Parts: sequence; structure tokens; C-alpha cells
Amino acid sequence: MNPRREQALQAFDRLLTIMDELREQCPWDKAQTLDSLRHLTIEEVYELGDAILDNDLTELRKEVGDVLLHLVFYARIASETGAFDIADVLESLNEKLVRRHPHIYGDFVAGDEEAVKANWERIKLKEGKKSVLEGVPRSLPALVKAYRIQDKAHGIGFDWNHAEEVLEKVREEQGELAQAVAEGQAAPIEEEFGDVLFSWVNYARWIQVDPEAALERANKKFMTRFRRMESLAEAEGSSLSAQDFDNMNRLWDLAKKEM
Repeated sequence: MNPRREQALQAFDRLLTIMDELREQCPWDKAQTLDSLRHLTIEEVYELGDAILDNDLTELRKEVGDVLLHLVFYARIASETGAFDIADVLESLNEKLVRRHPHIYGDFVAGDEEAVKANWERIKLKEGKKSVLEGVPRSLPALVKAYRIQDKAHGIGFDWNHAEEVLEKVREEQGELAQAVAEGQAAPIEEEFGDVLFSWVNYARWIQVDPEAALERANKKFMTRFRRMESLAEAEGSSLSAQDFDNMNRLWDLAKKEM
């Protein structure tokens, strides 16, 4: 056996032992339930996402561990009622991966990534899923959910043929939004604005851009430059809020040149 593989198995076994000990002996760990861990797990996943966006591999290593701990924690809690344990989780996962990769473990031929994705959705429907959209969690952030919905629809062939068609749809939706704004009715404005966002997300998918990651990077870039503007204003003996718009633009241009 590969020494690192053996070390990984030993480390995972130790994690299970530590989890048992914490659950039995630590007052905080003993008090946790599936519900109480939920929001903490969501926070950990977002921290994992931040580490990926920052390309901080040191932090990523830590966050992967934190998420793994939560998964083991859920299995440990479930085992206490006989619902399932970590072995059930792993065995079920292994079976699913083999079942959904017949191009590796069966006789299905998949020439490219798109063929794999399309067959994956067909297999899920055979497993009892009533809709290809069932795999999209209800609690996903709206931007991520829009991307996943469109990706799922694409997987069974419900999609445009070219990126330019998607961009034309964006323009059409923007025109409808402009008309709604001109008419000044709140409900149609919100609906049309949502359609514009949904269309832009679809275009992002076509040009292979993760819209959530792109927007978050834009957020971070703006925050970095804005904080630099504040520092520049302070260095000039003032505050940013005391500047007029033209001077703010001057500071913004200075900040942009620096970063």
C-alpha cells in the first residue's frame, strides 16, 4: 500500500476516535444536534470558498479539515439513533459513484465531459428522481441556484445553440426591464430585473465564468480600492465622506493605479 494512503487511513481512523471521545466527554460537543450544527457547517463551507477564491492553500487545508469534521459529526450523531453511521455514508457514496460512472465501471462510452453530464442526469432519473432539478438545493444563494438550474437544463439538451443567442436574450430582457422602469410599477420592475440577472447568469455559464466567484472577486476588488481611497483621503488630512464626487473619483483613480 502507498505509505501516504496508509497514513491517510490511520489519520481518518484517529479522527473517528477523537469524534467519539468528544461526543462522549466534551459538554459542547455532547450538546450539539443536527439542527444546531447546520448554520455552523454553512459558515465553514463559505470559509472554504473564501480560501479557494484567495488561492490560499494553507487556509484551504484547514477549511477542508473543518468541513470534514462536520461531516463526521453528522454521521456520529445519526449513529446514536441507529439512522446511519460513517460506514453507511461511505458505502452509499462509493456505490453511487460507481453506478453513475458507467463509462469507467461499465460499458457506456462517453467521449467528452458533456456526454458524462448528460448520462449522469439520465441515471438520476432512473434512480427515482422526478425532475432533473431535484438536485438543486432550495437554500442555495439565488445566483448559485440560477447557475445550477441552467446547468441542469443544459444537461438534458434544453439550451441555446450559441453564446450569441444567449447574449441576444440578455438584450431582450434588458429592453423589457427598461420598459417596466418607464412604466414605474414596482412588481414588474422586480420581475424583469430578475429575468435580466437570470439571463446574465446563463451567459456567464456559456462563456465558462462562475458568476458567483466573478461577483465575489468584483466585491473584493471594490472593497480593496474603496479602503485605499479612505486611506488616501486621510493622508490628505480629510475623510472620504467630506469629499465631493469629483474628488472621490480622483481618489478612486489613484487607488486603481496602485492595485
